[in-house]
Amino acid sequence: MTADADNLVLQARDVHFDWDDLPMHWIPGEPFSTHALNVLHLLLPAGEEWFVETFRQALPFIEDEKLREDVIGFIGQEAMHSSAHSGVLEHLQRSGLDPTPFTDQMNWVFGKVIGPRPITSSREKNYLVERLAIIAAIEHITAFLGDWVLNAEGLDRADVHPTMLDLLRWHGSEEVEHRSVAYETMRYFDRREVRRLRTQALAAPLLVYLWIRGTRFLMQNDPLLADGPASRRRPTPLAWRRAAKKGTVPGPIDLGLRLSRYFRRSYHPSQEGSTAQAVAYLASSPAARAASR
Repeated sequence: MTADADNLVLQARDVHFDWDDLPMHWIPGEPFSTHALNVLHLLLPAGEEWFVETFRQALPFIEDEKLREDVIGFIGQEAMHSSAHSGVLEHLQRSGLDPTPFTDQMNWVFGKVIGPRPITSSREKNYLVERLAIIAAIEHITAFLGDWVLNAEGLDRADVHPTMLDLLRWHGSEEVEHRSVAYETMRYFDRREVRRLRTQALAAPLLVYLWIRGTRFLMQNDPLLADGPASRRRPTPLAWRRAAKKGTVPGPIDLGLRLSRYFRRSYHPSQEGSTAQAVAYLASSPAARAASR
């Protein structure tokens, strides 16, 4: 870990967000950018609940006290993330965009297909370590996305709804803050490179597929786009390039470069983002400040 993370104690912040005045397109005039980022709300509640259950299952096997402390902090933060994003889903449903056809599928994938199993043999324990490796791969992606959103001046220029911007940057800050925990936990159980690289090679394409599918689902079911031409209800590479140029979503080249760093032999999550910047944002975040009071 970097020096500025050495003495960090991870803590869950009991944040709350009020979505009553959130417009459907909370990036004004940008339905594609809005829904490309809204995919976070579709994927994260089920995914982060799965993270929490997996790490709870791993905790009894961890004897290193510092790592145990970090894992407990990680569990608390991830549980809070899941709850915060679920609130946006409830608001979308009240606004006429029902997310349940997509989120039900995510609940099935994380709850049934790759959900926890009782550990009664070495085979089940290996399955636990495999899930930890998948989470480490995903946490690399959430860490660089957290770093992106903290530095995305395009979101400030686009006049993003302030509550949503705070949610994204609060969450991004905590992803940067705890970015090394999943990796260190995986390494505690298995230091082999083959598992680390294999799981990212599987996880990254699947996540890209789900992101595209989620953006398409949201745009096709957006009630404000229902009466417009079909072309406006489809995410396209051109729409992505335009949004990336404005800085309201990460661009494909930037994403590719950041993702590729996981495959370096010298890789460590501490190379992604700045703990000092993350902690500074959390000290100024309206939601995090309210939670601390």
